[in-house]
Amino acid sequence: MKKPVNLKNPSVFWSTTARLILRNRTLFLILIVLSTVFFASQWKHMRFSNTEANLLPDDHPINVEYNEFLKIFGEEGNLIVMGVKDSTVFSSEKIAAWNALQDTLGTFSEVAFTIGLDNLQILEKNAEEQRFDLKPFISKNTSDAVDFHDLEYQLYNKLPFYEGLIYSPNKKGFRTIIALDKDIVNTSARKDFILNHLIPLIESFESTHQIEVYTSGMPYIRTLNSKNIIDEISLFIGAALLVTSLIFFFFFRSFRATLITMLTVMIGVMWCFGILGLLGYEITILTALIPPLIIVIGVANCIFFINKYQKEIKTHGNQAKSLQRVISKVGNATLLTNMTTASGFATFALTQSTLLVEFGTVASLSIIAVFVLSLLIIPIVYSYMAIPKYKHLKHLNKNWIGKLVKWLVVMVRHHRFAIYTSTVILLCVSIIGIYQMKVSGSIVEDMPKKAAFFDDIRFFESEYDGIMPLEILIDTKRKEGAMAAATLRRIDQLQDFIKEIPEYSKPVSIAETVKYAKQAFYNGNPEYYQLPTSQERNFILPYAKNSIQENNLLESYIDSTGQYARITTFMKDTEMDRMQRIEEELHEEIAKIFPEERYTVTVTGKAVLYQKGTSYLIKNLLISLSLAILLIALFMAWMFRSFRMILISLIPNLLPLIITAGVMGFLGVPIKPSTILVFSIAFGISVDDTIHFLAKYRQELIANNWKIKRSVYGALKETGVSMFYSSIVLFFGFSVFMISSFGGTVALGGLVSATLLFAMLSNLLLLPSLLLSLEKSIANKKTLRKPPMDIISEEEK
Repeated sequence: MKKPVNLKNPSVFWSTTARLILRNRTLFLILIVLSTVFFASQWKHMRFSNTEANLLPDDHPINVEYNEFLKIFGEEGNLIVMGVKDSTVFSSEKIAAWNALQDTLGTFSEVAFTIGLDNLQILEKNAEEQRFDLKPFISKNTSDAVDFHDLEYQLYNKLPFYEGLIYSPNKKGFRTIIALDKDIVNTSARKDFILNHLIPLIESFESTHQIEVYTSGMPYIRTLNSKNIIDEISLFIGAALLVTSLIFFFFFRSFRATLITMLTVMIGVMWCFGILGLLGYEITILTALIPPLIIVIGVANCIFFINKYQKEIKTHGNQAKSLQRVISKVGNATLLTNMTTASGFATFALTQSTLLVEFGTVASLSIIAVFVLSLLIIPIVYSYMAIPKYKHLKHLNKNWIGKLVKWLVVMVRHHRFAIYTSTVILLCVSIIGIYQMKVSGSIVEDMPKKAAFFDDIRFFESEYDGIMPLEILIDTKRKEGAMAAATLRRIDQLQDFIKEIPEYSKPVSIAETVKYAKQAFYNGNPEYYQLPTSQERNFILPYAKNSIQENNLLESYIDSTGQYARITTFMKDTEMDRMQRIEEELHEEIAKIFPEERYTVTVTGKAVLYQKGTSYLIKNLLISLSLAILLIALFMAWMFRSFRMILISLIPNLLPLIITAGVMGFLGVPIKPSTILVFSIAFGISVDDTIHFLAKYRQELIANNWKIKRSVYGALKETGVSMFYSSIVLFFGFSVFMISSFGGTVALGGLVSATLLFAMLSNLLLLPSLLLSLEKSIANKKTLRKPPMDIISEEEK
C-alpha cells in the first residue's frame, strides 16, 4: 500500500507543489490566461477619484461637522476663479473681451452662475419703494466714450464690499468667480467642462489679447491634479519596466530571462488593475503607486527564481531537476519574504482612513498575486525552452561579484569595530536630525511645482490672501436669528479679529451685505460701509433683505430659515504648527464673542478638514508602522524561537529607518502622509534580506556543527549576491518615483530608495557582525531551536 504524502512537512509540501505545477503546466498556463482575461474585464469598473482624498473616517467628529455644514449650505468647494493683473485691461476692447469670456462661460449647463465685471451689481437706493435697486456696474452698451479709468477707480475705491471678492486687496487686479453646479462638482462632468471648455477658452483669450489669466479654485486644482495622476501612472509603469529590465539584463546578460521577467510583472500589473476594479476602489495618488511597486517587487522575486535555476543548471545540467528545485527550494523562502512585505502593507488596512485601507488592501493582494505568477510562469516557461547555454551562465562567475563578497567577509571578519563605531555615529547624528523634523499640513506642498496651475495658486495666495476655504457656521438657535442686531455685531467683531490674522483673507458674511446696504443708503459713500446703528436699522434692514433675495451669492451666506449664518474666509498655505496656533486663538475668540447658551459655532471647511486629516493620518501611520514591527517580530519569534534572534533581526532593519528620519530632519523634509509611508514600506521590504540571511545562517550552523564563524561567512557568501541584486533592483525601482511632478511622490521614492540602500548595507555588514560578536549567547542548539518550517531546505548547502 502506497504511503500517503505528509503535506505537513514543508519540504514534502513544496516538492509535491513542484511536481503538481510541472506535470500540469498547460493547465496552469490556461488558468493564468483565464485569470488575466477576468481581471482585464474588471478594468471597466476602475475610476479616477473626482474628489480630494478625505483622510478622516466618515464618523470622525470633524467629518460630521463638515457634513452638517454641507446639508445647510451645500457644497462649498464649487468655485473657480479667473484673475488678471494687467494695467492695460481697462480698455474698451479688453473689457469687452473679458466680459464676453465670462458671458460665454455662463451659458454652459455645468455653471450655476458667474460673478464678475460683466454682471457685477451695485446697490442704489430707491427711496420711493424703500428698497435697493441692483444696477449693473458696466452697462451692456458701454461705448468707447466711457472713461474706463474712472470705472477702474470706482471699482477699487467705491465698492469695499467687493474687496477680496472681485478685486484684490492691493487694488491691482480683479477676478471672475465661476460657481459650478453643485450636483456636478464631484463627478466626471466637472473634469470634462474644465479640460474641454474652460481651459481652451482661457488659452484663446490669452493668446488673442496678450493678457495672462490666472485660474484656480478647488474644482480646478482637483481636476488638474487628477489629470497629472492619470498621466503619471503610465509614466511610472514605463519607467519601472525600463529601469528594472535594464538592471536585470545587466546582471543576467540574457534577453530571454529579461523577457520572461517582464512578461511576469506585466501580467502582475494587469491583475493589480483588475483587483482595483473588482473591489471598486478609486485610483488616487496612493493607489497609482501600486502598479510600479508591483513591477519592482516582482522583478526582485524573479531574480531569486532565475538565479536559482541557472545555478542548478550550472551544477548538474538536469533541466527537470533544476525546475523542480526552483519551486521546492526558492518557493518557500520567496513566499515568506513576500508575506512579510504584504503584511507591512496590510497593516495600513487596520487604520480607519479609507485612503490607507484601500492602498494597503490592493498592495498586499497584488504582492501575493505577483508571487504566485512568479512561482508559476518562470518554471513553466523555462520548461518549454532549451537548457540555458554557457553564455547565459557566465554572469555567475563575474569577478566583481566575487570581489564584493570578499570585501564583505573582510569587513565583518577584521573591521567589526569600525562597523560598530560607524553605526553609533550614524545613530547619534540621526537622532539629532530627528529632533529637527517638522510636521506639514500643507495641501499645496506636494502639488507639481512646475505645473502652471501651481503658479496660479501662488498668485491667488499673494493677491487674495489664500485658496483653502475655511467656514465658520453660526447656529443662532432661532429663526431669523442671523439677522438680529446682536448677531450681526458679533459676526462683525469676529470678522475684525480674522482680518488681523495675516494667513486669512478678508471674510465674507451677511454682515458685509448689511454694511453695503448702509453705504447704498447714503448714496454709495464708502465712508458709511459699516453696520447700521440701532436707529438706522429700522429703515435700512428692509433694503438689505430685498437685496439678499435678488443675488445668489449673497443668499448663500444665510439659510432659508434665517437661523444659520456663515462666515467664509480663505487660508494661505501655512505650516502645521502655525495653523494649530491660529485655530486655538480663533476658538478662544469665538468663545468670548458668542455665548454658548445662545449660539453654537463650528469651524469647518476644506482647510480644517485637511489639517485634521493630516494629523490623523500621521498618527495612524505611526500606529501602522508599530504594528508592522510587532507583526514581523512575532513572525521572527515563530520562525527562530529565540528572543535574542528577534532583537538581532530588528536592529539592522530599524537602524535604516532612524537614519532616514535623521536625513529628513537635516534636509528639511517634513513629516506628512507621503513621507511617513516610507517607513512602513521600507521596513516591510528590507526585513526580507534578514530572513534570507538568518535562514541560511541557521542552516550553515547545523551543517558546520555549530561553528559560528564558518557559518556566518558561509551564509554571507551564499546570500550576499542575491541580497545585493534584489536591493539594487529595489533601489533603482523606487527611484523611478522621483521623476514624478508631485513632491510627495518624489520624496517617497527618494526616501524609500535611500532607506533600502541603508538596509542592504546594514544586513550585509551589521547583522553578520552582531552574530559573530554575540556568538556565545545565541549560537547554540537551545537558543536557536529548529523552526516550525524550513525556510531553506537542509539539502541546500
